Amino acid sequence: MTEGVFARSSGHEQVVYCDDEASGLKAIIGIYSTALGPALGGTRFHPYATESAALDDVLALSKGMAYKNALAGLDLGGGKAVIIGDPKTLKSEALLRAYGRFVQSLGGRYITACDVGTFVHDMDVVARESRFVTGRSPEDGGAGDSSVLTAFGVFQGMRASAEHLWGSPDLAGKRVGVAGVGKVGHILVGHLVEAGAQVTITDVYAPAISRTLSLYPDVKAVSDVDTLLRAELDVFAPCALGGVLNDETVPVLGARIVCGAANNQLAHAGVDKQLADRGILYAPDYLVNAGGVIQVDDERHGFDFARAKRKTTAIFDTTKAVFALADADGVPPATAADRLAERRMAEVGRLRSIMTV
Repeated sequence: MTEGVFARSSGHEQVVYCDDEASGLKAIIGIYSTALGPALGGTRFHPYATESAALDDVLALSKGMAYKNALAGLDLGGGKAVIIGDPKTLKSEALLRAYGRFVQSLGGRYITACDVGTFVHDMDVVARESRFVTGRSPEDGGAGDSSVLTAFGVFQGMRASAEHLWGSPDLAGKRVGVAGVGKVGHILVGHLVEAGAQVTITDVYAPAISRTLSLYPDVKAVSDVDTLLRAELDVFAPCALGGVLNDETVPVLGARIVCGAANNQLAHAGVDKQLADRGILYAPDYLVNAGGVIQVDDERHGFDFARAKRKTTAIFDTTKAVFALADADGVPPATAADRLAERRMAEVGRLRSIMTV
């Protein structure tokens, strides 16, 4: 394990490179902040084109987790990890256990969980080498799949967005496009169908589309994200990888609201203003997709699903508070969300300097 030289320049507390040649493990752990508590964030297993691309992703994702955890009212800092490689071919017990030993070596500064490319049973394997693992299976004492409450939280954020824009949280009859119907997206589709929305989906993985259409026959599918972006929608819900909102896509976006589960939806900081200038209401991703981290945090205290769901329901009110602050300060919602998160990290994080017995 080697410490990265990027932490100070990126604003991160710590960046750690993990390498185990025998198992094929190459991973990077980013700890952005422990001001509010240990840095919790999932492990993404992805075939990055370059190590530099992996580093960029872990830096952005770990910072986003710090803001997400702060805005969700959790006593957690922000971290993230990426494992470089194709999980379909590289993932093994030896690799996951080697990764677990690197997590353990950080002594609790970083707590891991599931993310893209990792699943509950993977966390069970990692936990055989580390105490600092959440998102484990119920049989192993965990909370199970955090996708359930992630999707529920996005749904609450979408309801709050609808109320802010149209005066009612009712999504019946609203045209919602969901880009990505994997672990979270297909559960979100279920909430939307139950609410009476008209849902259109897309995904690069054909079996994911087939599964969703078999569950919800009235849902429609289109060939790609570009088609969905240009469709006449009320709500666009990006639920796959980040960066979908950029200089090319925002000008052609047909929806009035953007609210989805994907992390880092904005390709760069100026995109939030572009959305606002077009009159498109953006529900910040790290605000509305916090249900998963609420669930895995609750696991640390003896998991109670009803309690975790109740906490996740509060995303509705927090989203409304972000929109109200944005209106009051004359800034995009992403800026308002950042201000609320930064305020909590500064005000509550300061208390850690007060010694207790």
